[in-house]
Amino acid sequence: MMPNSNTWTTHPARWAGLTVGVVLCCVGLLFGRPDVALLGVPLVLLGVWPTGVGAAPEVTLAPNAENINISADVDAVRLRLVSMGYRNATVLVRPEQVGVSRTFERTGPMPELIVDGDAHGAGLLAVSPAFHIVSAPIIALPKYDPLPLAPEARRPRGLTGPAVSGRPGEGFELRDVHPMGPADTTRRIDWHVTARQLTDEILCSSLNSSTASSASPESASGLWLQPSSLWVRGTFASGEAVAVLILDSRDEVGSNLQSWGGLSPLRPDEATSLDFARNAAVTIARRLIDNGNRVGLVDLATGRRLLMPATGRRHLERLTYALALSAPVGAPRERVRPPQVPADAIVYLFSTLLDDAPVRLAGTLATRGHQVVVIDTLPQVRPTASLGLELAWRITAAEHAARIRQLQAHRVPVAGWTGVARLEAPTRLAAIHRTSRRRGGR
Repeated sequence: MMPNSNTWTTHPARWAGLTVGVVLCCVGLLFGRPDVALLGVPLVLLGVWPTGVGAAPEVTLAPNAENINISADVDAVRLRLVSMGYRNATVLVRPEQVGVSRTFERTGPMPELIVDGDAHGAGLLAVSPAFHIVSAPIIALPKYDPLPLAPEARRPRGLTGPAVSGRPGEGFELRDVHPMGPADTTRRIDWHVTARQLTDEILCSSLNSSTASSASPESASGLWLQPSSLWVRGTFASGEAVAVLILDSRDEVGSNLQSWGGLSPLRPDEATSLDFARNAAVTIARRLIDNGNRVGLVDLATGRRLLMPATGRRHLERLTYALALSAPVGAPRERVRPPQVPADAIVYLFSTLLDDAPVRLAGTLATRGHQVVVIDTLPQVRPTASLGLELAWRITAAEHAARIRQLQAHRVPVAGWTGVARLEAPTRLAAIHRTSRRRGGR
C-alpha cells in the first residue's frame, strides 16, 4: 500500500501551457494582435490557478492479486503491471477497483505481480508521489479432471471399510446363497429362498410317498426344524482400500527441447511434465477418495513421505497443496531402496520415464505383490531446427518407448497423460480397473 502523502508535484504539461500562454500574450501585445493575446489568456489562467488536491490515493492489492483497490479523490490513476513471463501493461484508470486477470497454465509457486504508478488530480495537472506494490506469493493449485473409474486395490485390508474384497465375510455385496452351515448366523437366513426350497421338498415328498400320512402337516412341519433346510445369504467381506501416489519430481521438462538443458527458461504459459503429474495425481486421488479409499503421497525428489494414507475432503486439500509445492531438488538422484508401501496397497507412479530409476522402482514393487500403475507425464515435444537437439530427442524417445515396453513385459500397465493420450486416459484407466478386478477374482 502506498503511504498517505500530500507532496504533490506539478505536471510538466501545466508549465508548458503557462509558457505558451505567456508567449502568446507577449506576441499579441507587441504586434497589436488582441486575438493572439486572447488565445494565451486561458493558458496563463490555467497555469496560475491554485490547484487544491487532497491526500495521495491509497492503493492496495488483494491477497490473490486479482483486484487492485484504489481509494482517493483524484481524477485518474496510472498503473504499470509487471509480472515475469507476461507482457508489461500500462493503463490509466478511474479510482475504483481494478480487476487483474492472469492465466496460469502452470501450477505451483507463481511469479509475483508488481504494481507501480502515480495518481493525477486537479484536472490531470498535479501528480502524486509514485507508489510500488509487490503481491504476496501465489500458489496455483492443480485442478482435477472428471474421471469415471480408477484402479483400486484388489485386496482391501482390515475387517471394515467401504471397499469390497474378494474373500467371504461380513459385508453388503452378495456372494451366493447356500445351505446353512455351522459358521452361518440366523440373521443371514434368506427366508424367500428357504420358503421356495421347503415348498419344493413338500411337493416332491407328497408325489413320491405311497401314503397320505407322509404329506401330513406334522411331517411337513418337521422339515422346518432341520438346519439343512435353511438357506443363508453369503456376502463378500468389506475392507479398507489403500492407494499410494509416488510423484517423480526429480526433474521438470517442457515442450521446448532448449529448456531441457537450461538454454531457455520454462515458459509460464506452457504446462510442464510436473504440471501434468500434479493434475493426474489430483484427479486420481479425488476419484479414489470419493470411493472411500485411503490415499498417501510420496515424493521421490526429497525421498520423504509427504502424507500418510488417509481419506476425506480435508485430506484431499492437504494432498493438493503438497502436490503444488513439490519441485525438483538439486540434481536427480536414485533411491537405494523403494519407499515403504502398506501391504495390499495399489501404487500410482507419476514419472516422465527419462531414466531407468522409475522402471526399477515399479518392478520392485510389482515383485513384492503390489499392483502398480504408471502414469507417463512426458510432454509432447515441439519440432526444433537444431539438428543436434533433434538427434538427441530421437534417441531419448526410443529409450522412453523401450522403458514402456519393459514395464508392460512385467505386467505393469502404463497410461499417458499428455497430448492425445490424455483424452484416452479415462478409457485406459477404466480398462486397467476391469482387468485388475478379473485378476483379483471378482
